[in-house]
Amino acid sequence: MESTPVNWEALDALILEFAKSENLIEDSIVSSPPSSPSSSSTSSVSLSSSSYHSRLIIRQIRRSLEYGDIDAAIDLLRAHAPFILDDHRLLFRLQKQKFIELLRRGTTEDRKSAINCLRTALAPCALDAYPEAYEEFKHVLLAFIYDKDDPTSPVASEWAERRRFEIAGLMSSVLRAHLHAYDPVFAMTLRYLISIHKEFCFHQGVPSPISDLTDRLLLEERDPPATPQESLYEAPPFDEVDIQALAHAVKITRQGAVDSLRFARGDLFQAFQNELCQMRLDVSMLDELVREYCVYRGIVDSGLSTPSGTQTISIPIKVDKPESGCCSSRNCSLEMDCSISKNSDGETSVSNTIMDGSSENNTDVISIQGADVELRFTGGPTGSNEDCSTSGSHQPESSRGLRSRSHGSGERNKRKRWRGRQDDFCYNPEISLGGCNKRELNSSTLIPSTIMSREQQENYEIVLGMKELAGKGMAAEAVEEINAMDADFFVQNPMLLFQLKQVEFLKLVSCGDHSGALRVACAHLGPLAASHPALLKPLKETLLALLQPNEDVLVKGFPLHTLATSLQVAIGRRLGIEEPQLMKILRATLHTHNEWFKLQMCKDRFESLLRIDLLKEVYTPFLATVAMSKSHADSTQGSSQITISSNARVSEDGSSPNQVSSADFVCDENAILKVMEFLALPRADAIHLLAQYNGNAETVIQQIFA
Repeated sequence: MESTPVNWEALDALILEFAKSENLIEDSIVSSPPSSPSSSSTSSVSLSSSSYHSRLIIRQIRRSLEYGDIDAAIDLLRAHAPFILDDHRLLFRLQKQKFIELLRRGTTEDRKSAINCLRTALAPCALDAYPEAYEEFKHVLLAFIYDKDDPTSPVASEWAERRRFEIAGLMSSVLRAHLHAYDPVFAMTLRYLISIHKEFCFHQGVPSPISDLTDRLLLEERDPPATPQESLYEAPPFDEVDIQALAHAVKITRQGAVDSLRFARGDLFQAFQNELCQMRLDVSMLDELVREYCVYRGIVDSGLSTPSGTQTISIPIKVDKPESGCCSSRNCSLEMDCSISKNSDGETSVSNTIMDGSSENNTDVISIQGADVELRFTGGPTGSNEDCSTSGSHQPESSRGLRSRSHGSGERNKRKRWRGRQDDFCYNPEISLGGCNKRELNSSTLIPSTIMSREQQENYEIVLGMKELAGKGMAAEAVEEINAMDADFFVQNPMLLFQLKQVEFLKLVSCGDHSGALRVACAHLGPLAASHPALLKPLKETLLALLQPNEDVLVKGFPLHTLATSLQVAIGRRLGIEEPQLMKILRATLHTHNEWFKLQMCKDRFESLLRIDLLKEVYTPFLATVAMSKSHADSTQGSSQITISSNARVSEDGSSPNQVSSADFVCDENAILKVMEFLALPRADAIHLLAQYNGNAETVIQQIFA
């Protein structure tokens, strides 16, 4: 299966927004004096976001219900969302579950409490909750007689612990919609792209190259949908376009889409977000993927080096080198589990509380000190900005490593520090969202550990240093650094050398140094174009900059971030640093998103909301290509109400069941919607049938029911 290029800058912004929204990162502390403790993680990260606070409350309520602590959940609802308890439909289900949980405990005192709950809470609610509530009330009374361990009892479903997760999911759906506590955009985008990817692979009968990741990241279970109250049942009819768009976007029935729109009072995008957030993600695995990406991109510090003014690094894991430190705990493995449980990284990772300065972080950890392990990128304990190499410089090392670090030290000080879900005190990664053991899931994870050796750390700094140079337009310096590091690199990557020399040429032109620019063109661009004919056209377009010198030509005509990313990937692979798994997921899912909507022959109505359109805006760093892509984008804007069906539409294996052998024809949107509605078909199948019957919806329906 092919993959689609991704706009890394747009993805950086999405992931940074996600990490900030979930309070997973905080600014590195680079200027705090050693004598004054730094602010704690809870105070250093703003909790002013009402959405974040609401999501925390929802998670706490969810966990209470999943543990069977109904009283704690009701107390939280009474304190933060009392309107939920005014809905007797929900209150009845809570009280019914409380009754079961009291009986489950099995003590005489709890049995008395269950009877009291029955009399004072459950019975009154059953009278006016909903029509079937009283029958359910009488049925649940059988729990007094039939044991919880009897699988053949008529109340086995009431005893099942699965009911806890169902009511927890229902409460989460209702609270999320009422409080507008939706997940960050990136989490919703990932759900949407993965679900479309799975649907496309199933529909086309092709294997997924990322199934090992997507099957564990996006779970099969969904939270139950929030249902509208009876007063909303008489809502005005909704546009069939909206109904079908919602139903097929989140894979629900037409009636489910209608109910969702009723609950959202006709707001399509709110209904879409409600349904999307009901899909269950493995939060621990998502955090791992995000952290791996952030380290790769230089957004988050890898964790092995301390900022200036910090004396030690505390890493709650076993260390192979005994001279690096000692373990003051009697059981290091137990300590590692506790750290993971708190930080929810899902993998063994650097402790996220190593710089908090609180006393609880100073006990039972491995203190790694000294020049053998600690890497310093700022000089002196007072936090000066002076560049220096690693404290382990006594080891033999080429000069290119030292030079690249001198360029990257400024960027390093701007990196964030990963803190994990420290505010989510009720979060327990050992409890799987899908009911499986989280330890088993982590033992088989394919995401590499973010703990790095010193050599890996050095390589990351080299790669990020080169990315920084290219991103700032310092092409000549980048070429010099790379040649000093690996003389054969540009022999194997002539395209990158051409692009870097393009930048150098344009930079000289913008400064008015035409002679210097022509020297670069004669010495480098010309010979490269002669060796690689595909570069001849970009060379001509580059030389046009001489006619109209413009200070902004480098900025507007040449996307430096795209070049910086390409350089990062190529050098990283050269040094044994693979792209993060998240990029693998995004490339594959964006490709199937494109192919899926080619089959549907329509535009995705939700791609702007989820910023999928921005992720696809990838500019090849050639002036001609940029200009062509912009003009093509301008010419393709328009209405999607008329669908053109073409015989050029063939799947990757050339055997698509939707291939149309007739000449091009125009499908009316109303005809497509009518066939989709009456036959409950996907859009692509409806178009295929209409193509066979000259676009006549009535004929299609008659033939199917004949």
